[in-house]
Amino acid sequence: MSTTVLVLVETINEYLQIIESNDFHVILAPTPAERAQAIKAHGGQIKAVLTRGPLGLYAEEIAALPLLEIICVIGAGYEHVDLQAASNRGIVVTNGAGVNAPSVADHAMALLLSLVRGIPQTDAAVRRSEWPKVMRPSLGGKHLGILGLGAVGIEIAKRAALGFGMEVSYHNRQPRDDVDYTYCASAVELARTSDFLILATPGGASTRHLIDRHALDALGPNGYLVNIGRGSVVVTDDLVAALEQRRIGGAALDVFDDEPKVPDALKRLSNTVLTSHVAGLSPEAAHDTVQRVADNLVEYFAGRPVLTPVNLPPRN
Repeated sequence: MSTTVLVLVETINEYLQIIESNDFHVILAPTPAERAQAIKAHGGQIKAVLTRGPLGLYAEEIAALPLLEIICVIGAGYEHVDLQAASNRGIVVTNGAGVNAPSVADHAMALLLSLVRGIPQTDAAVRRSEWPKVMRPSLGGKHLGILGLGAVGIEIAKRAALGFGMEVSYHNRQPRDDVDYTYCASAVELARTSDFLILATPGGASTRHLIDRHALDALGPNGYLVNIGRGSVVVTDDLVAALEQRRIGGAALDVFDDEPKVPDALKRLSNTVLTSHVAGLSPEAAHDTVQRVADNLVEYFAGRPVLTPVNLPPRN
């Protein structure tokens, strides 16, 4: 009898065959209503759940799935998965850290170029039959700061240093001894040394509001911010105020606090570029992330260690 997997992710339908081909039965429930109905109707048979960090899996849902053994998260972040509830039940949690890093890094650089070079504004002007000539900064030789030098941050750093000749600095919880980039001891120090600041850190309590008014003021009126990490890393009200008052040059955002809701204040500003949390979406990334999920499921149900486990808190 095949193992039942509840899939809460909305963007991978054409790749689900990768999971099904390994003798797993998939229940697809990408909307809140379908999710609640699937848990109610099939909770007694679901042994695995596939989700994303923003979609999560909550304690009450875990409690409603008595046979649940493993939660697989697409992507690096797992901020809305209740790790304590999983740990208390002995449920394994995995993620897909690094699998979609090239796609996210490409999008980060696209956002940076669009923001700094004013691509959306110029495109809109030409469509209005205007022909603006506005002087905009170049990327070459500038200083890029990366908050979070994990798999995505490394890919961004490579593109910036090798593709654009940029000087790269970073801030992590601790320095890395396998890179030549300059380490900064705090987010504020990183912002102060950067022309452009890209946020590539996961969400969660440890990174919440790392970028506040102090960091934004350190970035300064000629500095630009790109966030492809999580909305929670930034104090949104502080960012809106800095943009409105031109205390930073601009911001390009792919992630927000309460997705899919985006503050109207951000939409009204002319010095923002906004995308709908699509940095990690590409055919290549979708295939590879689903393959990682399938591989983790196969390993787990064969009694072998999973490939990418998430560390869980002690049981209580």
